[in-house]
Amino acid sequence: MAGCVARRALAVGSRCCCWWSRPLVAARALRPLATFPPATPVAATARRHLSSRNRPEGKVLETVGVFEVPKQNGKYETGQLFLHSIFGYRGVVLFPWQARLYDRDVASTAPEKTENPAGHGSKEVKGKTHTYYQVLIDARDCPHISQRSQTEAVTFLANHDDSRALYAIPGLDYVSHEDILPYTSTDQVPIQHELFERFLLYEQSKAPPFVARETLRAWQEKNHPWLELSDVHRETTENIRVTVIPFYMGMREAQNSHVYWWRYCIRLENLDSDVVQLRERHWRIFSLSGTLETVRGRGVVGREPVLSKEQPAFQYSSHVSLQASSGHMWGTFRFERPDGSHFDVRIPPFSLESNKDEKTPPSGLHW
Repeated sequence: MAGCVARRALAVGSRCCCWWSRPLVAARALRPLATFPPATPVAATARRHLSSRNRPEGKVLETVGVFEVPKQNGKYETGQLFLHSIFGYRGVVLFPWQARLYDRDVASTAPEKTENPAGHGSKEVKGKTHTYYQVLIDARDCPHISQRSQTEAVTFLANHDDSRALYAIPGLDYVSHEDILPYTSTDQVPIQHELFERFLLYEQSKAPPFVARETLRAWQEKNHPWLELSDVHRETTENIRVTVIPFYMGMREAQNSHVYWWRYCIRLENLDSDVVQLRERHWRIFSLSGTLETVRGRGVVGREPVLSKEQPAFQYSSHVSLQASSGHMWGTFRFERPDGSHFDVRIPPFSLESNKDEKTPPSGLHW
């Protein structure tokens, strides 16, 4: 990960959390930050300072806040400030989700299943409950998140008879519990996002000092079906871990038929020190209507990301539509090594479910 986001540093002696305000050409990976030993609790009056040591010429080191001890158990509450341990941006937790994590790297010892309706075999994988969070990303960091195909957004199908367009809420992300590096700040508006003050209220006596406004509760309740994160799928091939999170977006009528839409978010992580580059994608998309589609192409979303020790992860979102209320997707990514050799990385199979009887398309963003 390049840019100022990657240059946030933990000053161990003072427990300060700092951030370079401009992008750097040569930046250290953020991953070592996550491997620091847990800090001891710091009093609310802990000294925060601005360090000028080893400051690159023309760059300003800004104090962000004071790190807290990451939670090994339990969950973070609404209003918790954090740095993302992989992508480095500043964010704030809106609310948690309890998801089912299907990790094929720790599949059960049960015999493999027979071929399933999607036309491919799969191991018996038991879902394990795992906490994810809906968060807001600080707009100041968005231009520097180079390991994302775009700053994350939540997309919906607009519920207007004369429109087939999507509408998006920018700067929203879904974050796993282990991705969060919590910190505190005395700033009453520490995150710059158009929804921050609309969703959260500063109350000094609270911990964290930001509490949900009624508008946040109403927004979550109204759009729950489109925000809900229910299943997460993960698989590792040759030290490349692929994580997939599908989201149902809604249904639209077209030419006397129904078209169902899903968004899926994919993270690629290089767990090794060797440099690899994603070259091709190969998807198989099965619809309950009986169709099986094959999609091949160069890279993903117009990019062929390089995964290295310094920049180990890449994340992107895409969309798919079916003429049935459910289906399956699976496939492979082809990676290239520096010596020109190639290898295929499995994309874990995942279901596309609409729960159409329980969901009504959202009508827009109104509070």
